[in-house]
Amino acid sequence: MKHLSDDVSRVLFCKRVFYKKGCPQELVQVSEDILKKCGGIPLAIISIASLLANNNQRKTKDQWYTLLNSIGRGLTEDQSLEEMKNILLFSYYDLPSYLKPCLLYLSIFPEDHKIVRDRLIWRWISEGLVYSDKQETSLYELGNSYFNELVNRSMIQAIGIDVQGNVEGCRVHDMVLDLICSLSSEENFVTILDDTRRKIHNSEIKVRRLSIQNSKIDVETTRMKHIGSLSVFTSDVVGKVLDISSFQVLRVLDLEGCKNVSDVGYVGNLLHLRYLGLNGTRVKDLPMEIGKLQFLLTLDLWETRIRVLPSSVVQLRRLMCLYVDDDTKMPSGIGKLASLEVLMNLGLSDMDLDFMKELGHLTKLRVLKLDCDDFDESLVKALEESINNIYKLESLDVYVIHGLINCPSEDWVPPPQLRRLVFWSIESWFETLPSWINPSSLPLLSYLQITLVKVRSEDIELLGILPALVFLGISYYSRSKEAHEMEAPDLSSDVLFPCATVCRFIGIGAVPSMFPLGAAPRLKHLLFAFSAEWISHENLDLGMRHLPSLQRVEVSIINAEANEAEAALRATVEDHSNHPILHQGTKCSFLSFSFFSISGPSVQYFLANKFRRHGLTCAPVLLPIQPRQSSKLRFPCR
Repeated sequence: MKHLSDDVSRVLFCKRVFYKKGCPQELVQVSEDILKKCGGIPLAIISIASLLANNNQRKTKDQWYTLLNSIGRGLTEDQSLEEMKNILLFSYYDLPSYLKPCLLYLSIFPEDHKIVRDRLIWRWISEGLVYSDKQETSLYELGNSYFNELVNRSMIQAIGIDVQGNVEGCRVHDMVLDLICSLSSEENFVTILDDTRRKIHNSEIKVRRLSIQNSKIDVETTRMKHIGSLSVFTSDVVGKVLDISSFQVLRVLDLEGCKNVSDVGYVGNLLHLRYLGLNGTRVKDLPMEIGKLQFLLTLDLWETRIRVLPSSVVQLRRLMCLYVDDDTKMPSGIGKLASLEVLMNLGLSDMDLDFMKELGHLTKLRVLKLDCDDFDESLVKALEESINNIYKLESLDVYVIHGLINCPSEDWVPPPQLRRLVFWSIESWFETLPSWINPSSLPLLSYLQITLVKVRSEDIELLGILPALVFLGISYYSRSKEAHEMEAPDLSSDVLFPCATVCRFIGIGAVPSMFPLGAAPRLKHLLFAFSAEWISHENLDLGMRHLPSLQRVEVSIINAEANEAEAALRATVEDHSNHPILHQGTKCSFLSFSFFSISGPSVQYFLANKFRRHGLTCAPVLLPIQPRQSSKLRFPCR
């Protein structure tokens, strides 16, 4: 790749340091001198610019010159990698003390590895890298602020930004990874065994954190008695080379993705364990002794073969995060897990009244995902009362395979800080928009996905005045299973959807012109449907130029031959100043879903599992539509 030109380098630098403002006159010369030393290398420019602009608190002119004089001439003369590392060192040493170990911790992960944000934050917490003396402080929120600060300083690269602006994960630039691996080795912070380092050569070293990235390694277990963290990224090591049961002071054990791992009977003796990650392994059972792990904070059992949790799990009083599969049988007494903040994929099939009531004791829950397949309707009231007690709830996902959704009921009073509300299945529905979905009850709601039998203009208008709504997915459910033509919503207010970036109107007669001029100023992605027959209507308006931020349009044209409608639609899209990408849906033998900024593999697993459990077979295929923004998931089903 060619180095950036002076002009492009200047634009990249000034955008990062000064945002939309121009460079102050007193800093013009020093800026030019710094750019010369960066030599047109993007990473150098971004690193220096991020250091100078951190937290919107620009450094003084004297500090700029101090930085300039500290940078050598290697980049401008021979593009020396050593000089690039020196620039990165400036950024590292400029980090506050609490961020340095968090950055070094990333050396645990292999090169180009996608590091999931939540996994990383819970590991930081388990390692004691995120800590607060204030009892009311949320450690997860604090860890999330650390993550965001590293992204803002350009020390890590954000990937998978969703419609709400949340970052799904990160990667570490190769040169940054080289630097932090070197620093970690010098400080004995992390010991890495990979293709280049297959053995620990220093016999006196006490391994604190071990990352195994290659199966052909030589590990002396006797030297591991002090190990506090073990991360394995290859399947063939566990049980053959490693004797994990001897690591008595282990705090973090992460075996995610190790397909050969099936027996973890030893974990009940690892009394100091705080993080246990078995995601994607073939583990079938947890030992009853797991109840002894009184320090355990995170238990990740997603995509394992565990179908019944031992009754002793409810003794884990410090547990904050629990991931299970939706067909995993939970023991009674779940209400004793009073520290839980995250409970994902909880299946409610075969649960009794006592279990529903105990859910209400989990008052610290922020994130709850429920699977209500085969759910006994007599327990609905108890479940709703329990959810009412979870006053800190921020995210609620509910899956019902088919039928009327009667929980939450019309009388539900949602927690006011609820930010995400998703009803996953398009085969389950509410008769009408629940009355509790309104601006006064849900002032912070930013993500809503729902299916209705009756969709009225006033419903769309009500959703449009939700002050924080960023994503709206509203589907029409037809009991007749036939293509349905509805009148386009007639919206009147120009202040609708002030924050919305994605609107998906599925099966609802809608066109972009339904948005009044001035509405939806931030809308980037729009999915809508209209009948091909409408094209002959004199008053049909497909215009979308009044939506200034539009980047992507998805459309379903209802009914048969639609050549004239297609031509009209394409002409309208081409007339938009942003030239948004157009994706036209067609009728075919596929179940077709469009997702925005959602991890492909996890969605594939979620939907494939649902189909399989209800007698359908499917072959998931991930089809890229627009890199890093969206993807299309097709399931040819029988």
